[in-house]
Amino acid sequence: MRLLRIDQVKEQTGLSKASIYKQIRLGNFPSGVKITSRSTAWPSDHIEDWINKQIARSEQRQGNE
Repeated sequence: MRLLRIDQVKEQTGLSKASIYKQIRLGNFPSGVKITSRSTAWPSDHIEDWINKQIARSEQRQGNE
């Protein structure tokens, strides 16, 4: 497992920084871990799990159409 900074999370998810933080506020995205007083990072396995859940939801919706 690695800790990913916001630019790496943006790259992996395709979301903008604003979208990531909005989804965190809505409870739809994993919260980051404070690594210093001014830095936040996300465990890579949390981001991979979130991506996999999004794929599964999409496939489930397509199967219901």
